[in-house]
Amino acid sequence: MRAVIQRVSEASVTVDNSIVGKIDKGFLVLLGVEEQDDEKDLEYMVDKITNLRIFEDENEKMNLSLKDIGGELLVVSQFTLLGDCRKGRRPSFSTAARPERANALYMMFVDRCRQQGLQVETGVFQAHMEVRLCNDGPVTMLIDSKKTF
Repeated sequence: MRAVIQRVSEASVTVDNSIVGKIDKGFLVLLGVEEQDDEKDLEYMVDKITNLRIFEDENEKMNLSLKDIGGELLVVSQFTLLGDCRKGRRPSFSTAARPERANALYMMFVDRCRQQGLQVETGVFQAHMEVRLCNDGPVTMLIDSKKTF
């Protein structure tokens, strides 16, 4: 699994001119699922993202997690994170999970984050979405369960 995490003061996702997910302070998580991802990858990502300490404490140090600040999550499925652009001019998506598997792991990720007591909003799987955000910082992190970067 691969994710782009953006610390936001607000974010929303719109499908067909209707807002389907909206949060205030928290994380916008763009999540890509690979064909080889399993329960271990899922658990790693849930633990890492929900406990990631990138909010500032009273000393202005990144020392607080989403849980610490009562933040929210907006999770958007994004298979293009798995695009391999190293060869040629058109990305290859050969490692991306097929839609059924990707959606199942995406929904499991959302459910596990909710089980952590977090407010979680989502986009619509396989829909054309417009994502709006106000990146707070800006702070953007890349996480890969295979730790390839």
